This record gives sequence, structure tokens and C-alpha cells, in this order.
Amino acid sequence: MHINQKPIKAFIAGIASYLPEKILTNDQLAKEYPDWSVDKIFEKTGIVTRHIAEQSETCSSMAINAAKKLFIESDILPSDIDYILLCTQSPDYLLPTTACIVQNELGVKTSAGALDFNLGCSGYIYGLSMAKALIESFQAKKVLLITSELYSRYINDKDKSVRTLFGDAATATLIDGKPSDENLISSFEFGTDGSGAKNLIVPHGGSKQPIIPESYIERKFESGNFRAPNNLYMNGAEILTFTLKSIPKFVNTILSKSMLTTESVDRVVFHQANKFMLDKLRRKIGFSEQQFLTSYEEYGNTVSSTIPLGLEKAIKNNEINQGHKVLLCGFGVGYSWAGCVVEW
Repeated sequence: MHINQKPIKAFIAGIASYLPEKILTNDQLAKEYPDWSVDKIFEKTGIVTRHIAEQSETCSSMAINAAKKLFIESDILPSDIDYILLCTQSPDYLLPTTACIVQNELGVKTSAGALDFNLGCSGYIYGLSMAKALIESFQAKKVLLITSELYSRYINDKDKSVRTLFGDAATATLIDGKPSDENLISSFEFGTDGSGAKNLIVPHGGSKQPIIPESYIERKFESGNFRAPNNLYMNGAEILTFTLKSIPKFVNTILSKSMLTTESVDRVVFHQANKFMLDKLRRKIGFSEQQFLTSYEEYGNTVSSTIPLGLEKAIKNNEINQGHKVLLCGFGVGYSWAGCVVEW
């Protein structure tokens, strides 16, 4: 690099998504759960619809659909991609790596790197961090960051506590580099507390508790919900407590690091857990409704896909414009949390 040449800085060059055609509405849920009306479901979650993958759809097929849409919209070719980062907690197989399957199906060159990382609600921020590091250390020029989640595969149909919340979706983000004196993706902060792992978990299916015949035996709990050991379990009260205790202080740390205030941030996109949690966080931290963008009504909680879905929606609605400073924050399963500031 010449002395007067500006350093290469990573930036978000495009975002696209894939949403399964099948939609689960509150009307459908209310028919299955007679004690929960349409109004009650909306009051508790703020969600109206969720997209649910068909049995024929997989993590890789959804990821490929999102990536193909991104290639068209961003006018790039698969051969332009130097690295694939795929965030998922519902991979095609325990092995091989789903990112390798995606590389082959998309026609990305064999000299490209490709890896999966298993991280949920904070995963998109972690992916941005890795993509930035790859580009600014000259290991890659263009990185394809994919999120692809099918939590519906883990949910018992008779467990309304999670079925009303979660949806399926995949997103693809192009991270590119350009000469700049500014850090266009910056102020990363992370957090981990594995003591909360038990509060959002699929108990059976890994090496610690492999699938056995008993994994499929469901039982009824005091809440009235049914669940088997290979189904998703969520302790909503504990996760809410953790979030409200940890995230406001965490966000203030990011703001301080980036020399911003709650008033000087243009837009805020948090992990879209549910309306109740997000309303409490927004008020506690002090963001306005105009700053605080939401997308949970249409999609529900799509885990690592919520933040890029929110960004894509905001861009299409002209809610994010050039020069805007956007605060991103993801939190949840793990416990894991992460945040950063993106300059558009």
C-alpha cells in the first residue's frame, strides 16, 4: 500500500432475503389453541405472521435462494465471492459443513473459504465482525454472509409458548471493501454467559445427549404445553430478565466506544425477539420510536436472520439512508450478545 493510499475498509454492499411461502397466521394458531384468541396472541408477541419452511426446504436451499437473489440485486457473480460465512443452528447435517454445500450449489470458486458457525440471535453481528477482519486483513475481497434458520423443525406443534414466536428465514449480505479513512463497520462489543445455556435449548440431538427412542416421547407440562427432549425449550422469563439486565448497559458501552449518544444514532436495529421485550428495551435505553426499527410483525423471531431482515426492510422503505449511523444489537441463545455501529 502506498503511503498516501487510504486503507481498505469493509462495508455492507447489499442485503437480500428468502422467506418460505408457507405462512402461519394468528388466525390459524387461535384455531389450534382455543384458550388463546387472535388478540391475545398479538398482545403477547406483537407478531401477526410467520413464514414456515416446507419439509422439502433445508438450511442450504434457503441460503442458496437468498444468495441468488443477492447476486441479482447487487449485480455480482458467484465467482466474485472469496469467502462464505454461514450462520445457522439448523444445518443440513451434523457434518459436512452446510457452507461447503452452498459453495458447490452456487458455483462459488473452489479457492474460496467457507465455514458454518453455530450462533443464534447474536450471530449476524459475529458474522459482520469476521467478514470485516477477512477483508481488512486482505484475506478476502468480497464475503458472502448468510443466515439461514429453520427453528420450526425443533418446535412441538402443541407448544404455543414458542410456536407463536418463531419463524423461518434466510438472508444473504454482501460485505465488500473500499478505500476509506472511516471505519464503516465499527465499535464491536461482545458478551457471553454460558450459565444461561439451559434456558433456550434443544436437549437431545448432540453428542452429549444423542437421539434415542425416548427423545421423541412428549409430555405435558404445567403450562399446558407439550414437548419432547428433541424439541425446543425456552424459559422466557429468565431470558427476559437477562436481556433487561444486560443489554441496556451493553448498548451504552457501544455508544461510548463510538462516541455517540442515544440521540445522535440515526437508526437502531435490535434482534427481533418480540414486541414486549423490545418495547421495554427501547424505553429503558431511551431511543425514540422513529429511531427504533422493527420487523417482528411480519416475520416473527427468525433468530440470526432478524437483524438483516430488519435492515433489508428499512432500506426498501427508505428508513435508512446514506450517511446514517445504525446501531445493531443481537442477544439471546447461549447466552450470547453482540453489537456494533454501521455507517451507511
